[in-house]
Amino acid sequence: MDSRFDKIFHFLARIGADVGDDEELKLQKSLLVLSTFPFMVAGAGWGILYLYFGEIRAGLIPLSYSVISLFSVLYFGRNLRFEFFRFSQLLLILLLPFFLMLALGGFVKGSAVILWGLISPLGALLFDTRERAPRWFMAYLLLVLVSGFLEPWLDVRNNLNTWQINFFFTVNLGSVGALIFLMVSYFVREKNLFQQKSESLLLNILPKEIVTKLKQGHQTIAEHYDSASILFADVVNFTPVSATLTPSELIELLNAVFQKFDELADKYGVEKIKTIGDCYMAAAGVPRPRKDHAVILTAMAVEMRDYIRQHDFLGKKLQFRFGINSGPLIAGVIGSKKFSYDLWGDSVNIASRMESHGTGGLIQITQATYELVKDHFTCTSLGTVQVKGKGEMHVWEVVHRI
Repeated sequence: MDSRFDKIFHFLARIGADVGDDEELKLQKSLLVLSTFPFMVAGAGWGILYLYFGEIRAGLIPLSYSVISLFSVLYFGRNLRFEFFRFSQLLLILLLPFFLMLALGGFVKGSAVILWGLISPLGALLFDTRERAPRWFMAYLLLVLVSGFLEPWLDVRNNLNTWQINFFFTVNLGSVGALIFLMVSYFVREKNLFQQKSESLLLNILPKEIVTKLKQGHQTIAEHYDSASILFADVVNFTPVSATLTPSELIELLNAVFQKFDELADKYGVEKIKTIGDCYMAAAGVPRPRKDHAVILTAMAVEMRDYIRQHDFLGKKLQFRFGINSGPLIAGVIGSKKFSYDLWGDSVNIASRMESHGTGGLIQITQATYELVKDHFTCTSLGTVQVKGKGEMHVWEVVHRI
């Protein structure tokens, strides 16, 4: 039963949907269509009740709304003219309660049925632009003022007794309140889901701490770290390997490798910075400072190296060069449209040199990193290498964890 109801619900929510709609427009369309059906049912119910109590003219007004709304939904589903559908619905909801009140003889005799017209400006806030919503509200207030002016002049006697008028008062107040609550609740729920998806996507691009600062309105995000560790990992001879693969195979291969690296980054609490072609960059100690940054980053590198050694990728054996350095750096966000969290400083450049000057299958680290990890890993001296801008530097190979 629930499954059948869900299918009907989702079918109705997709009426008038267009592949070019953005998320907000999809939400507006589905919410307006879904709101129209309970209004149609309510209109039919009110009309039947008024007919039952002998109010023919009053009964025909809400019944006509139900019929017109049904054709409006069908027209919208066929022609996808959302602006026309939105305008017609808001106008019907605004005017018909006013005419029904006049038909019944005023505010009291009409059991405050004009309250249904309040749904129109509220609906405009949800479905229309914010600039036009006040116009709908002013139109509603104008109808209320006109109703108040006409009240003493309306000499209409209806067939409703005091009990029936009170009954309609209760139903009108309760129904309008319930519909407003349901409309706003659905909109808030869908908007929250959309915001959660957006935030989740942002968290896949930027660290959580940086996302928090951006949401707080920070225009410039740049921080200095006295000590952090940076890792670069790059595929050896990637150009000839990629030449033997189709574009989809190339992406599949890199995705298989980097997804595993991402899992290890989560496991060790390391921050993935970015991928540059076939190069993977990660860091520890940013944006959350920690004393063991070199140890955890080196442990991750060891597991990365061992995983690459033990697995084939599309039937091919890969080799990676790994380079790690530790030291001070600057981290921050650049860009105004496509944000990027990046690292700058000599420590970063040297880490890159450790990778590019390294050997396939080896984890090459600087003396600075070695001093931080030597009690946790077995390392072998590789002598010195010439580093651009730094001259000769003593480097080490990480063999395994102690």
